[in-house]
Amino acid sequence: MDEKERLLSLLGLARRAQKLSLGADAAAEAVRKGKCRLLLTAADLSPRSLRNARGTAEEYGTPAACAGVTMDEIGFALGKRTGILAVNDAGFANKLRAMLAAQAMPEGTTEEVDSIDD
Repeated sequence: MDEKERLLSLLGLARRAQKLSLGADAAAEAVRKGKCRLLLTAADLSPRSLRNARGTAEEYGTPAACAGVTMDEIGFALGKRTGILAVNDAGFANKLRAMLAAQAMPEGTTEEVDSIDD
């Protein structure tokens, strides 16, 4: 199983555990209410939606990252095609951040990933 499949699998698990808010409005609401621990965006999200989502996350001090997967891949894994997801659990958020950091680093390098306290 490659890294992308592992990430999508973890997102599916988080969805079944009801720890995700899917879509721009639901994710923005989770960020505003302080429930969101990590805001994820799809790789093919429109520039305007990306700017709005990142702006909201920055305004409320919520970490945001690109998931590195497309909206279609998210839709296939979660059953709803969306480009913006709010991860509302610190454990899932920490694991996803570690996975995204591992994808971004070259093979054989290590780097600490800050954890998110609940």
